[in-house]
Amino acid sequence: MKWQVTTGYGKSSLVATAIGGYKSIIGPRLRARSLGAQQTEVAIGCAALNRMLACARPKSVRCVTATA
Repeated sequence: MKWQVTTGYGKSSLVATAIGGYKSIIGPRLRARSLGAQQTEVAIGCAALNRMLACARPKSVRCVTATA
């Protein structure tokens, strides 16, 4: 487990999972040709993906107990 911390394996695994989710929902490649249009396409795709994930995320509220 120490090698995972040393090499940052956990972060790269999270990035790979995020890219896999993006590709499975948005698509495996960009359709725009120019760099500016590609950046816009990725920004829109990320916003859509974040919105979809936010809908599935539970809304939790911390319960505060009153002490007497």
